[in-house]
Amino acid sequence: MSTTEVLPEVDILEGLEPLARKLGNGASKPRGLFITFEGLDGAGKTTQLKLLAARLREQGKPVLETAEPGGTSVGMQIRHILLNAENKELSALTELLLMFACRAQDVEECILPALDQGLIVLCDRFTDSTVAYQGVARGLSIETVRTVDRIACQGLAPHLTLYLDVDVETALERAHHRNREDERPETRIEEQTLEFHTKVRDAYLDLAAMHPERIRLVDALGTREEVAERVWGIVQRAVGALGVR
Repeated sequence: MSTTEVLPEVDILEGLEPLARKLGNGASKPRGLFITFEGLDGAGKTTQLKLLAARLREQGKPVLETAEPGGTSVGMQIRHILLNAENKELSALTELLLMFACRAQDVEECILPALDQGLIVLCDRFTDSTVAYQGVARGLSIETVRTVDRIACQGLAPHLTLYLDVDVETALERAHHRNREDERPETRIEEQTLEFHTKVRDAYLDLAAMHPERIRLVDALGTREEVAERVWGIVQRAVGALGVR
């Protein structure tokens, strides 16, 4: 006769959600401005973020640049696992949890302190990426992503999201060209099928339609200077509206 005790099932996420609400509600309202860049790999997010950061600094605005996955020393170690093309066995759920582990560290270590100091934080990807890639394209569900987000991000959401939109074929062509030049091994996500990336783009467009007050669609075709002007026009209005000095 077995003496093993059968323990009752426990919903871990349900138990953690009150903690997430406490963290989110207990934090003071940040004084800075949180702007995220979203889009397919090859849309030009990183380039446009750096151009915007330089322009804001020219105007005397304090800026913090960060990126996901990455952003911190711990985050860069997680990034290597997530994007290394050799890690083909990585499951969708593991991918999701690693993305949020990286994000939780970035939020705690960098983003929230910078916002509390009144900085403009520019972030290359945030939870909208996880909704599009893991929630929709990987099929884990948007609800699952939102549940983990409430825990990992302490209620933090961007004031403004710039979604750089470009067709899938052009984005992948740009990304592959970049990777050939850089000889980077971080290609695991980009190596997914055309159908996968099409789902990601469709998910982004759906998010932009659902949240037009936050997510602004930017045409990412054209020269980088032309796209930068489109980005600048949107950001100028946002900075002015929120009274960021």
